[in-house]
Amino acid sequence: MDYRTALTTCTYCGCGCNFYLEVLDGQIIDTIPCKTSPVNEGKLCVKGWNVHEFVQSPNRLTRPLLRKNGAFEEASWDEALDFTASKLREIKDNCGGNSVGFLSSAKATNEENYLFQKLARAALGTNNIDHCARL
Repeated sequence: MDYRTALTTCTYCGCGCNFYLEVLDGQIIDTIPCKTSPVNEGKLCVKGWNVHEFVQSPNRLTRPLLRKNGAFEEASWDEALDFTASKLREIKDNCGGNSVGFLSSAKATNEENYLFQKLARAALGTNNIDHCARL
């Protein structure tokens, strides 16, 4: 039996709460709040307590999918990123940067959301950005 804990940051909102994931034989089994975290001081909201459940869901996508011949097929990360970049470039060239909107996820860190908005503003030239986890 291999038991470990891994300190991490919650991905549900921008607060930055810390907790430990309990890992037993390579499977995440529970969440323990970090009592020394200056952000959450050993407390967690209901989402934080259950954050570990979505990681191992059988319904979770783990590989990119591209629509080919009317159906979704697995693709490599390089293929999916190349396709996405080319489509965004095509839309920007044909319709302008403001024809694209960006919606970010509550399951991303503040740093990831910052980079996301930089991509929207600097690369595509749009301020059409929103986020589903406003505090």
